[in-house]
Amino acid sequence: MTAPDPLPAALDQLAAHHERLNLLEGREADHFAALSTRLTGIAGLITGLTTELSGHATALARLEGLDRQVADLAEQTGGSGHSGPDPEVYQPVPTPKWWKLTGEERQDAITRLRAWVEQVYRPGYGQLAATLGPCWETHDLCLYALDVASDLWSVLYLQPSRTPGLLSAQAEYQTRILPAVAEQLMAETSRCGHTQTRRPLNGHARSTQ
Repeated sequence: MTAPDPLPAALDQLAAHHERLNLLEGREADHFAALSTRLTGIAGLITGLTTELSGHATALARLEGLDRQVADLAEQTGGSGHSGPDPEVYQPVPTPKWWKLTGEERQDAITRLRAWVEQVYRPGYGQLAATLGPCWETHDLCLYALDVASDLWSVLYLQPSRTPGLLSAQAEYQTRILPAVAEQLMAETSRCGHTQTRRPLNGHARSTQ
């Protein structure tokens, strides 16, 4: 009797092993893809957290810088609390109560602002001051804004000496605070309907309604 041929059985076993290997490879490929997706998500999360932490660090650094500026200004204006005000250091004037000032008291407060506008603001701040309408004295918004702008200017510039913090505060006033105030003043005095002569940036006067 002829012995059975072992080759077909061996081929069947090889085919079965090959199929199992293909299944294992597919399963591992799926696992690898899933792990890659999770790793990508984790990397994105780490990047986001790093960016957020960097933003917090920048904000804290800015706050620390503001703290130093406030401390320097407090020292310059005699506000440290360790001794009385230095007579050589400018002290802010009492806050005018514009909402209830009338008569001579109101005119005295406006006269102080007018002196600053004519002696400091218009001669020294060019195109910013040129946008202020001559009717500003009739607008409470202008009185509030110019009161703050003029007294802050005095705090920053009428000092016997200048520290790095004070210099930084002057730069902030020059580049951010005063332009914002000037924009409010221009909007208030250009849309009020008063007949006024305004000086545009080219230097030629024109009448507006």
